[in-house]
Amino acid sequence: MTETENIAHSNYDVVVLGAGPVGENVADRTRAAGLSTAVVESELIGGECSYWACMPSKALLRPVIAQADARRLPGLSAAVQGPLDAAAVLARRDYWASDWKDDGQVGWLESIGAEIHRGHGRLSGERTVTVTAPDGTQKVLTARHAVAVCTGTRAVLPDLPGLDEVRPWTSREATSAKAAPGRLVVVGGGVVATEMATAWQALGSQVTLLVRGKSLLNRMEPFAGELVAEALTEAGVSVRTGTSVESVTRENGTVVVVTGTGDRIEADEILFATGRAPHTDDIGLDTIGREPGSWLEVDDSLRVTGSDWLYAVGDVNHRALLTHQGKYQARIAGAAISARASGAPVQADPWGAHAATADHDAVPQVVFTDPEAAAVGLSLAEAEQAGHRVRAVDYDLASVSGAGLYGDGYRGRARMVVDLEREILLGVTFVGPGVGELIHSATVAVAGQVPISRLWHAVPAYPTISEVWLRLLEAYRDN
Repeated sequence: MTETENIAHSNYDVVVLGAGPVGENVADRTRAAGLSTAVVESELIGGECSYWACMPSKALLRPVIAQADARRLPGLSAAVQGPLDAAAVLARRDYWASDWKDDGQVGWLESIGAEIHRGHGRLSGERTVTVTAPDGTQKVLTARHAVAVCTGTRAVLPDLPGLDEVRPWTSREATSAKAAPGRLVVVGGGVVATEMATAWQALGSQVTLLVRGKSLLNRMEPFAGELVAEALTEAGVSVRTGTSVESVTRENGTVVVVTGTGDRIEADEILFATGRAPHTDDIGLDTIGREPGSWLEVDDSLRVTGSDWLYAVGDVNHRALLTHQGKYQARIAGAAISARASGAPVQADPWGAHAATADHDAVPQVVFTDPEAAAVGLSLAEAEQAGHRVRAVDYDLASVSGAGLYGDGYRGRARMVVDLEREILLGVTFVGPGVGELIHSATVAVAGQVPISRLWHAVPAYPTISEVWLRLLEAYRDN
């Protein structure tokens, strides 16, 4: 018997590569439709979000935000002036990361009838995945209908000489560290950089934030980055924009950073939050004539361009690098795979059951800094670049009664971008304490293309921060 003949073979309707939230949701939808489904994972079931991103980062940030909110309230502020109990915060973080054990996630996948294959999965031809287990044994999984690539992304480190010896943090180390470093340099100006600067500064680190560009959060409206930068500076973070990193070394345990202007900064740890790359470099794309390490282009049903069996769902297709958007795509992809498998019609027209239309028009995001920044849809600049005739309507959130009651000295801003041809909203941005809970109302308005004339009849409860909706509509009407 040959070595190939010794390899076990199994057939399924669907094979899912990657068991993060995206892969789990694809499996859930295909299993709900009665399709046999295998899920392949080389790390922890639950993926990046559960152990190194969404869950641990928000567990670190929640006490920081709660304390900041409490300090804005007379009668309570005096009681919360001391430092956070870092050990308790980290212990709660560990709980929300399930102590980096995936028993619960395994149990859930098994409960829906998906079969889990531990090991590194690689495409080995059309509709075929070869799984190499930790002990080196292999098995071949064949998919009758679809293979869904849900392998996500990995952190990108800059090409700096000797960086490996420095042992830099990426988002994984930043969210799983066991103690606050005395001094932390954060490189980057996006979501991970601003959130981790917020968290670790509050937990006792002296944080320096180095930003190559001129502003923070440059994918949002400019005022979002401005307000966050202002608050970080007031909290004690040294924010340096227009600053590049020329070299990084570790000398006697100390990280030494030399900037483009020749400044020398010493720290205990350095975090690079400078981008993500697709986790497709070693999944066998070359065996099906595609470039290893590339983003996978898909149609709105999440099927890879030029294929009738390969799907790419979540971050790996580069449409929207957000967990909630990836889970949305997974629901769409699972439904599309199931429809095609059964021979049912595929509703792939915009806003159809098998079209991820929201990826283009209504992607929401919250940055959990203090203040929070939340946005959905297009910014003013994006709307203008797309050729829409638009008008931006701004309002000072501090002027809303509910915001003033939320906390003394409230600072924030809201903007809605109005399509003047159709009088619908193309985008909405809120910045201020507590605004993350406002963004779903904006998402409904944008995704639903609700006419402004109808929004007048959506009455905000008084006195809440959501009263800003009324003020924005009044500003649009009166100017």
